[in-house]
Amino acid sequence: MSVGGTVGSRAMSQSGSQAAAFFRDVRQSRVVWLVRDDNGSPTHLSADGTRSLPFWSTSPRAQRAAKTWGHGLRVESMPLDAWCDLVLLDAARDGLVIGINWSGPRLVGWSFTPKEVLNRLAAANY
Repeated sequence: MSVGGTVGSRAMSQSGSQAAAFFRDVRQSRVVWLVRDDNGSPTHLSADGTRSLPFWSTSPRAQRAAKTWGHGLRVESMPLDAWCDLVLLDAARDGLVIGINWSGPRLVGWSFTPKEVLNRLAAANY
């Protein structure tokens, strides 16, 4: 699955606001959203060889991503605690980074290491 990168200050500032919204939203809702099919969730391989696994903070955000990517992807939710305990630990072990609230016609946004995600959640009074 191909996902574009962020270019220019507008994309960067939008990505920053999307990331801030992610941590604010999941702190309040205690839920993380993903898109997947029967084979799992799509990942993105960046030019530097880093593989990202994207997640969203609300169902509408994830639904827009599923519609953008197409290919029969569906939206699912996961409790924040389970996501932190299972997904982030597995992603860290596998060397993946976590895409946060990717948006727009090319689904662009910021990615963080699992440790960075946990630190930002802790700073947000997780």
